[in-house]
Amino acid sequence: MQDLQQTITQILDYVKGVWIKKRYVIIFSWLICPIGFLYVSTLPDVYSSKAQVFVDTRSVLQPLLRGLAIQTNPDQEIQMMAKTLLSRSNVEKIARESDLDITTQTEGQFDSLVTSLTKRIQLSSTGRDNIYNISFSDEKPAIAQRVVQETLDLFVEGTLGNNRKDTDTAGRFLNEQIAEYESRLSEAEQRLANFKRQYNDILPLAGTYYASLKSFNDQLEATRLQMRQIQQQAESLRTQITSAKQSDSFSVTSPNEPVLRTRYDDRIRGLEDELDRLRLRFTELHPDIIEVTALLESLEKARKQEIDAFLNSSSDDDNQPTTELNREIKLEASRLESQIAALKVKESDLLDKIAELESKVDLIPQIEAESSALNREYGVTKQKYEELLSRRESADLSRRADVSAEDLQFRIIEPPLLPKRPSGPNRLIFYTAILMLGFGSGIGVAFVISQLNPVLIRPKQLLTASDYPIWGTVSHLNKEKISKTNRTRLIVFLLSSGTILAMYSVLVAAEVMNIDLLGVLS
Repeated sequence: MQDLQQTITQILDYVKGVWIKKRYVIIFSWLICPIGFLYVSTLPDVYSSKAQVFVDTRSVLQPLLRGLAIQTNPDQEIQMMAKTLLSRSNVEKIARESDLDITTQTEGQFDSLVTSLTKRIQLSSTGRDNIYNISFSDEKPAIAQRVVQETLDLFVEGTLGNNRKDTDTAGRFLNEQIAEYESRLSEAEQRLANFKRQYNDILPLAGTYYASLKSFNDQLEATRLQMRQIQQQAESLRTQITSAKQSDSFSVTSPNEPVLRTRYDDRIRGLEDELDRLRLRFTELHPDIIEVTALLESLEKARKQEIDAFLNSSSDDDNQPTTELNREIKLEASRLESQIAALKVKESDLLDKIAELESKVDLIPQIEAESSALNREYGVTKQKYEELLSRRESADLSRRADVSAEDLQFRIIEPPLLPKRPSGPNRLIFYTAILMLGFGSGIGVAFVISQLNPVLIRPKQLLTASDYPIWGTVSHLNKEKISKTNRTRLIVFLLSSGTILAMYSVLVAAEVMNIDLLGVLS
């Protein structure tokens, strides 16, 4: 509690010291306040124009065209346009459209004008709602409105124009690339056709050289295995015939006819008809004709052998019984012999094909490598060409969609109006700041001087300042004169401060009532 009382006493001593030096408050308040008030009152009025626009990025066509047309992000486009709106080229366009360039005479003045506009044009966003505010302040209200209007027009037209420009640029680029790839595709097709025409008799119809060779070898192995199986079955049937000692007519019959018939007659006639049909389509060197001819010869040979065996064994047949089982066994044995003959022909044909492929072992792989390279080049070129065609269709669809319905809809919430009242400068704040600065600086100087050249107000101050004891106090003899002087100084201080406050009040009232004091006084 004692410390608080000492602190309060010390603060009162400081206040009394400043009060004693109050003449410095009068001096600094008159040095600062009138000059400051005059300067603020002569500041030109500033008029501000403002526009507010809402960018609607919602479109009914967007979900319908998803996956069919090229779609951009309208929010990103708006943000990019907002960031580049105050670029130098755009600000130069705003200056020319607003007729501000006619106020400049030299290139340097025009550059200064563009720099000033860049700093003074304010573009701000409210956030996620896509609402943008454009404002500009100038001494002339018409110029402020015109600059905001031109900035708003540039913002709207620039965004839509950039969309169309980007679409046209993409369309031209796609057309150029399609023409180039179409030419490359035609060249690749021609090279591939010439290559196939040149090596038509060497290249395999399907697969690669080694795949064809392996396929033929597998077929040969399968044919030989099947042949061994059938031979084993035929041998088993012959053993059964021999062990049974039964002989039939070898399936040779001549019921009331001069010509002998065998079971090969129908197959021989069928093969002859097939051979005639093949000869109408192919030459004698065709594999199918060779195979049918060999099979026909083997059947005719088997028929002759059967007839000979029938004729040779006719005398013995009278002593051997003929049963149904014997005839079935002989028929099966004959069928197996026919299959063996056909498989031998097939084996011979496969051996010829394998030998032909093995004779070209040094040539075909190189040709196949060239063919693979040509096919790969053709495939890549064709794929790119088809992708470019698809992209162009998507771009055309997007262009038509842009024409039918814009992705971006600009809705003017608040158009730029011609300001009627000035928006600045805020003279109330300036007047108050100057008033506080004038009195504050005077009080500060008075406080500093009171500390540098202190005046003792209480006896205890002397005890604090020195070690001398205080035995008592003596009053001043001219106390009345001193009191009169103090009253005079108080009156001067009140008049001075009152005058300053009156000036401040008049200026504030004029500002509130929108009265031009300079115009009234002049």
